Amino acid sequence: MVSGGKTRVTILGATGSIGASTLDLLRHGRDRFEVVALAAKRDARGLAALAREFGAQFAVLADASGYSELKEALAGERIEIAAGREGLLAAAQADTDVVVAAIAGAAGLEPTMAALRPRRRIALANKECLVSAGKLFMATARAKGAEVLPLDSEHNAVLQALAAGSRAAVEKVTLTASGGPFRLHAEERLAHVTPEEALKHPTWSMGAKITIDSATLMNKGLELVEAHHLFDLAPDRLEVLIHPQSVVHALVAFRDGSVVAGLSVPDMRIPIGVALSWPERLHWAAPALDLGSLKALTFEAPDLGRFPALRIAQAALAAGGAAPTVLNAANEVAVEAFLARRIGFPGIPALVESVLERAESRALKEPATVEEALAVDHIARSLAATLLLQFAAKAS
Repeated sequence: MVSGGKTRVTILGATGSIGASTLDLLRHGRDRFEVVALAAKRDARGLAALAREFGAQFAVLADASGYSELKEALAGERIEIAAGREGLLAAAQADTDVVVAAIAGAAGLEPTMAALRPRRRIALANKECLVSAGKLFMATARAKGAEVLPLDSEHNAVLQALAAGSRAAVEKVTLTASGGPFRLHAEERLAHVTPEEALKHPTWSMGAKITIDSATLMNKGLELVEAHHLFDLAPDRLEVLIHPQSVVHALVAFRDGSVVAGLSVPDMRIPIGVALSWPERLHWAAPALDLGSLKALTFEAPDLGRFPALRIAQAALAAGGAAPTVLNAANEVAVEAFLARRIGFPGIPALVESVLERAESRALKEPATVEEALAVDHIARSLAATLLLQFAAKAS
């Protein structure tokens, strides 16, 4: 990280929710941060506006079909533009200090891997890098001399709490979950919930995919896989608690009986600010946590009967190998199918579990390269697409 002068920042996923929160922080820190490159999926106009506002050197669309629109939107500007896979990889490798990796889905794996460089910080929001290829990703980061810091509020809280003791002294790490919009729903009601209802998260404003994952609790299962790789913790040292207020984001229990918790208001700018400046602290108008105004902070064990996605993810983590990669790919297909009304809400974990069972007979190996991770991802998606026809037929 830069010790003097401005910290140079690249954002992969600049027009998404994480990108928007990051850029909002950078607006308040123009004397400290400089934007090098911005990449988005297909919003050419939105990307062009941001590139102009922040004086980015490089603007890239992942969707190559938007190149002409981006070129027109940035005509006359001294901003280099590109589109497609090669442009995205170029943005990931641009000369910078921090890469905010916020491209959703398995599509973010290759560019984030390409961003790993000596003395560079990866502020990681893309779960799939760790779920689909966690061992490979972290080993590559270590070999390249890159630093990986999490943007998830839960893992970010763990990062901070771990500073209170040695890793060897950690007894248990607990990630919290709000429980989503259906925490109090009876099991029979879950079969009839709509995508619109599932997208109404009680505390966080996020993209559609992660919001649905939060409703099924699959998001928390994916976060367990992330925590396993990020902090080198055995699966049996990781657990989940439901905490509807979303104030306590994680807890670290040490072997001497001490428990250190990470608390803040539910605002993604807080963990992003930590990742951008760690181990220093940004000074900005952060929303303050007023514990005196809270009536209660409550915790409860997750109901794995009503929300089997968490159980399925835990089993995939315990199984290891290619299972987490399959889990992630199958879940992406299942969530898309639910949003398209092809399957019901309970069909999401049911489809994922069926794909994992089918994949087990394939004896797939844990990915050792990006190509292998993408190959396993492709196989899992193909299995999911085939099984989806059966699930959709039953639902009709």
